[in-house]
Amino acid sequence: MKKAKKACLILGAGAGLGASLARAFAREGLVVCLTRRLRHRAALDALVDEIEAAGGSARAFGVDARVEDDMVALVDQIEAEVGPLEVVVFNIGANVFFPVTETTVRVYSKVWEMAALAGFVSGREAARVMTPRGRGTVLFTGATASLRGSAGFSAFAGAKHGLRALAQSMARELGPSGVHVAHVVIDGAIAGEFTQANMPDYEARLARSEILQPDEIAANYVWLWKQPKSAWTHEMDIRPWTEKW
Repeated sequence: MKKAKKACLILGAGAGLGASLARAFAREGLVVCLTRRLRHRAALDALVDEIEAAGGSARAFGVDARVEDDMVALVDQIEAEVGPLEVVVFNIGANVFFPVTETTVRVYSKVWEMAALAGFVSGREAARVMTPRGRGTVLFTGATASLRGSAGFSAFAGAKHGLRALAQSMARELGPSGVHVAHVVIDGAIAGEFTQANMPDYEARLARSEILQPDEIAANYVWLWKQPKSAWTHEMDIRPWTEKW
């Protein structure tokens, strides 16, 4: 298979922001390599078909980003079969609500594994192939919980705080090697089926632009990737105009 000039790996290419990120980077000419766990493979294949029908290039991989050996193999496969990784986007959420007295060790551990440990493995593997080339971009999706822990979100806040700290450490370490690391705080509800099902006034708020549009969020990720070295952004907050700080 002929190698492409640029490849983009999106971990957590779900139906909302993940899909918008995939479409956005595909429009930039990158081969987007999309991952979700195996049970979501059909939806992932459908997204690949959509991107290719629009003239882009995409590949699907059923990978659990928490599994170290699988992530090492995935990055090696992309480098060998697709092309050098230009962008890695870690977009796995793991948002759950449990009162702290009902938060089991199993729940806390699983959320941490999905939103923090998987971020570390993904970031480390990106650094492994990007630093020798002296270029690359690693983008982490954060949340309101990255900055403040709300009632009922002890597991999610712990994991997202850890991911933010990882991004800060990586940015300081990898920046001098030419690798741009950025953390994006998504502070607000994102338009989509989940928000619609859980927000009674969804349509009215959507009409007033009080809910984040995933395509507009994705445009900011592309902008971060395109930033020149002389003016890198490390952390970006994205929120609708009515969201409380």
